Amino acid sequence: MRTIIFCLLFLFISTQSIAQFSQHKRDSIDKLNRKDHELMMKKLGISELRPGPSGNPEAPNAANSDEAKAKTYHSLPELLVFDEGSPVKNAEEWPERRKEIQLHFDSQIYGKVPENLPDVTWEIVEEKDTLMGRYPVIYTHLLGHVDNSRFPDIEVGIEMTLVTPSNKNQAVPVMLEFGWNWPPGMEFPKSEGPAWQEQLLAKGWGYATLIPTSFQADNGAGLREGIIGLVNKGEPRDIDDWGTLRAWAWGAGRAMDYFEANPNVDETKVGIEGLSRYGKAAMVTMAYDSRFAIGFIGSSGAGGTKILRRNFGEQVENLVSSSQYHWFAPNFIKYAGPMTVNDLPVDAHHLVAMAAPRPIFISAGAGDVEGSWVDAKGMFSGGAFANPVYELLGYKGLPTQTFPPQGTNLAEGEIAFRQHEGGHTVIPNWPYFIEFAERYFSN
Repeated sequence: MRTIIFCLLFLFISTQSIAQFSQHKRDSIDKLNRKDHELMMKKLGISELRPGPSGNPEAPNAANSDEAKAKTYHSLPELLVFDEGSPVKNAEEWPERRKEIQLHFDSQIYGKVPENLPDVTWEIVEEKDTLMGRYPVIYTHLLGHVDNSRFPDIEVGIEMTLVTPSNKNQAVPVMLEFGWNWPPGMEFPKSEGPAWQEQLLAKGWGYATLIPTSFQADNGAGLREGIIGLVNKGEPRDIDDWGTLRAWAWGAGRAMDYFEANPNVDETKVGIEGLSRYGKAAMVTMAYDSRFAIGFIGSSGAGGTKILRRNFGEQVENLVSSSQYHWFAPNFIKYAGPMTVNDLPVDAHHLVAMAAPRPIFISAGAGDVEGSWVDAKGMFSGGAFANPVYELLGYKGLPTQTFPPQGTNLAEGEIAFRQHEGGHTVIPNWPYFIEFAERYFSN
């Protein structure tokens, strides 16, 4: 009995110690976040920011969830008008207009990627024949070694797994997911039917999972490390330097480099998928890397396909707080200080348009389950307002500017949208996305 009591007491003390250690680590990260955030504000000459609304609907400063109060902007920045005021007259002029748009995103929102980025050498850590459900597959665990010879103090590795059908004698389409390293014992959403991986394998396609936090941490404290810290040699960012979203997109690009050299992968049919902050990263990847054939953008919200000027759910003031500013260029912070969202030269429809004419599937959850924070209608509008560019290039966008009822699958054109019945997940929309992707992945 004494032994049992001692073991239980030891287990209790150990659990408490682990919890205290985790809390101490979180407190330390928060402190470093605030310190770097303050440094960026000082560089920008800003002493005060407007606070963002709360995601708690019961809070006094709750984010707006009333559609009648949502549209506070009078107009959106033009897509097909050059900065100097002349219209884009034809498809041949679009590349020049696109360059202008990209420069705005580079300088004001996502940041510019440095020149002479280090090379990545991929190592196969493990490769084996196995089963995924009832499908025989080749499972490959990979590690991308980032050359750190210019600053050996920081080491960066890119974690990725690739799974392809083992009974195929030809290269196959692959969906690349921005994924999480789930802590042991953590529950995550499951589908009622076959898992999305099995759904892809049933089509003869493969899938890969890239771990973004393996090469760039999801916090401001990590900006002196990872690929951003390596390139900056441990020094703080300049005001137009790239943020974490573009760093994650850079990692997806290095995955694509590997796919291009892998005979099991059809590099012309590689898609990118992400949810929430990784939905933002997936959209940024589609906008900046034309090698990705299709995007599955899940609940990306503000900073993704949601119209930033829309006063509904998450706002710019939230995005540039000390808990999220690291996703963006420091310059973006000023739009919650001396400037406002209406001063931005671009909005989400410009980001979607940068991917044109490649197909984009925008996914959202039910408002009463997922909540209003990510703003399903705002994400729909980001796609709908990109229509003119797709049409200019001879393609179809969304078939309507009217936000559809939940469950409506709008997938006739190269921009698709569906709001499923679930919460903060893409799982219910995988079958609809796969049906959409078949148009582009079928041989």
